[in-house]
Amino acid sequence: MHSISKSTTQKNNDAMLYGVAKDFYERDEINLIKRWVPVGDWLHSRGVHGLDPYQKSTTGKIEAETKGRLRDGTPFEGVNFASQDYLSLASHPRMIAAAQRAARENGVHSAGSAILMGNSDLSIALEQRLEEFLDYKECTLFPTGWMAGFGAVKLLATAGDHVIIDLLAHACLQEGADCSGAKVHRFPHLSNVAVERRLRRIRSVEPRAGILVVTETLFSMDSDSPDLAELQAICTEYDATLLVDCAHDLGCMGETGRGILEDQRLIGSVDILLGAFSKTFGSIGGFIATNFEGFRSALRACCGPQTFTNAMTPIQAAVILEAIDIIASTEGHALRAKLRDNVNYLRDRLHQNGFQVTGDPSSIVPVVIGDSGISRKMTNHMIRNGAIVNLVEFPAVARNQSRWRLQVMAGHTVEHIDAFIEKALATRAMFQNMCAL
Repeated sequence: MHSISKSTTQKNNDAMLYGVAKDFYERDEINLIKRWVPVGDWLHSRGVHGLDPYQKSTTGKIEAETKGRLRDGTPFEGVNFASQDYLSLASHPRMIAAAQRAARENGVHSAGSAILMGNSDLSIALEQRLEEFLDYKECTLFPTGWMAGFGAVKLLATAGDHVIIDLLAHACLQEGADCSGAKVHRFPHLSNVAVERRLRRIRSVEPRAGILVVTETLFSMDSDSPDLAELQAICTEYDATLLVDCAHDLGCMGETGRGILEDQRLIGSVDILLGAFSKTFGSIGGFIATNFEGFRSALRACCGPQTFTNAMTPIQAAVILEAIDIIASTEGHALRAKLRDNVNYLRDRLHQNGFQVTGDPSSIVPVVIGDSGISRKMTNHMIRNGAIVNLVEFPAVARNQSRWRLQVMAGHTVEHIDAFIEKALATRAMFQNMCAL
C-alpha cells in the first residue's frame, strides 16, 4: 500500500514539475468543455504548489518597481522585468493627458467597425502619421496586434497558395497560416538559405502559385533577427511576398525609433509590415502597412479580424499618436539611449555571473535556465522575493530550454538591475545542485 501511494505521489510531483498543458487535454471526452477541465485543474494544482507564475495581475502602474498578485491572490512586489513597456511610456504624463483629452472630446468607444463608421478623426490621423513615420503609402489599424498578424496571413494566402514561415514566428502568424487553407512550410529559424531552397522548389513546379514568406524583425524568445535585405531580395527574385512583423523593436530601437528596419536601411522597403502598439507605444492595437494603394480598403472589406469587429477606440489612437510624438522627439532619443544602456548593463552583469544569455542586445534579455521543473521552482522563488520575471517554457521554447524572458525598460536604474542580479544569484545558489546555469 505504501509503495502504491509513493508511486502516485511521484507521478503527481512529476506532473507539477514537468507536465505541459497538452498532456492533460482529454481528447476522447465527448463533451467539448470537459475536454479542457483537466488542463485547468492541472494549472490550479501548479498554483497550489507554488509552481504556476502565470496569470499574474498588477495593483498599480506598470513601472520599474511594481506591485501585483498571483492568480490565487497572493501579493508580490519588487523590481519589474516582466512588463513590455520598453520606453516606460505606460505612465508618462503626456500619455495620460492624451487619454483624458480623447475621452472628453471623442468618448471612450469606437461604436462600430472600420468598414462602417468605427473610425474617428484620431484613428484616421494615426494612420496618416504612421504612413509618414514608416514611409509606406497605406497603413491600416487593428484593435490588437494579434488580429493584425492573424488577419494579414489568413487574408493573403488561400487554398492553392504557399506560406513559408519561420519556425519561431509568433503564434498569431502561425495560426493565421494554419487557418489560411494554403500549404504551410516551416523553415529553420533565420535560415534564408532554407527559404531560397523552398522557393526554388515551389517555383519549379508551380510557376504561378501565390507564395507568402513570413518572419519578424526581432524574435522575442531569442532576441535575434534575420538578414531582411537578403530575404527581401530572395522573395523578389521568386515573385514571393514578404511579410515582416516588427512588434518588439519598433519605437524602441533604431536611431529615430524605426527599429531594426532602420538599422538594416530598409524603412518602407519590405512588402508588408505589421506591428503592435503593446510593447513600446503604451497602448494596445496593431497595424498593417504596404505600398499598394487600395489594399487598405480590401482589408476593411474582406479581413475578418477587421471587418467584423469594432475599430480602435479614440483613446487608443490618441495615446499612440502621443507616443509617436515622444518617440520622434529628443526625449524619445534619450529614452532609447537609456534603454540601450540598461540592456547592455544587464547583459554584462548576467554574463559576468555565469548566466546563459542568448541573442543580440535588445529590450528582451532571454536567460536560459533549462530544466522545466527547476525553472518553475526558481521563478516562484524570484517573484516571492522581489524579482518579478516571466517564465517561458515548452512548447513556446524547446523542451528543457525554459527561460526567463527579461523585459527591460528605460525607467530601470542601475540599482534596479543590481538588485535583480543579487536576487538571481541567491536563487541560483539555493537551487545550485539541481540546475546548470
